[in-house]
Amino acid sequence: MNTIYDTESLEEFRRRNAIQPHRMKLFYNALFKHSKGWNEALGTLPEAARSDFETGIQFQCLELVERHDSEVDGASKLIFKTHDHHLIESVVLRPKTGRTSICISSQVGCACYCSFCATGKMGFTRNLTQAEILDQVTQSNRMIQPEGRTIRNVVFMGMGEPLLNIDHVFSAVEFLRAAPFFNLSDSRITVSTVGIPKAMERFVETFPKMQLALSLHSARQEVRQRMMPQARTFPLERIRETLVAASRHGKVMIEYLMLAGVNDREEDFLALEKYLKGLPVHINLIPFNEYPGSNLQGTPLEQRAEFSARLKAAGFDVTLRYSMGSDIAAACGQLVQHKQKEALL
Repeated sequence: MNTIYDTESLEEFRRRNAIQPHRMKLFYNALFKHSKGWNEALGTLPEAARSDFETGIQFQCLELVERHDSEVDGASKLIFKTHDHHLIESVVLRPKTGRTSICISSQVGCACYCSFCATGKMGFTRNLTQAEILDQVTQSNRMIQPEGRTIRNVVFMGMGEPLLNIDHVFSAVEFLRAAPFFNLSDSRITVSTVGIPKAMERFVETFPKMQLALSLHSARQEVRQRMMPQARTFPLERIRETLVAASRHGKVMIEYLMLAGVNDREEDFLALEKYLKGLPVHINLIPFNEYPGSNLQGTPLEQRAEFSARLKAAGFDVTLRYSMGSDIAAACGQLVQHKQKEALL
């Protein structure tokens, strides 16, 4: 069935019902800029056309099955179910200072199997479609609309590796930035990757002003490939070549998850400093969200702060990140794993 994200089908419906373009603009505004419900959106169309749209267009393609709101900060974790009964997660973040953001998923599970990631333990099932990616944003916007909020930042950093679902992710990004729909500026969209050089190069060529985030986590090849199996296929030397090319369009975000005794030692700091020297990057130092079944531990805050201070002293732009939603299983995929296990009992 056609969805509200299928622009070609919607244009066909418009022509078939002889709807003037300005009425379709009102329809799109109701759905994507004002986060209205289906009946309210239909109400912007001529009465004679509403039945055709109602029977031929699918309003949403995900089912919201659970919502978990943090009692500590402004995070909400949402569990959605796909048409084929798979579960995915999104997280809405409401920082006290800054715009409301959403972290969205691009796959059911993940094929990268990173040692620190709960989603990696799930294995890979399938890619999400463009509509399933976008529906996470649309439904979250409707959820926060009564709060007087709207999603202003979209981060592809949830379940899955976005650049292994490149066609659907790129299509979703185009929709997010299109003026008739969400109309987000490039600076408000971030796509994160474990480091897939050719896909990174394609991303930078297609969206030169958009934020690319590399999950680096170690500048030592032997350490990185223990943490991230993909590093065996795409070694640090090849990744750096891609970073050099990407940095010509602006700063690249470097994600560095700090794990006690794994990538937070003196040799790790020196390797990171050397690897990133001369590149216009912004480094995010990230705390580890522990989850059941993992034997890893996060680096203590005091040590992370010292690591950050040393990087700043070396001339890098650095942000020391703090976890949001720690009381609602902030690790990506953690709640989904729990629910899947429940279903098997």
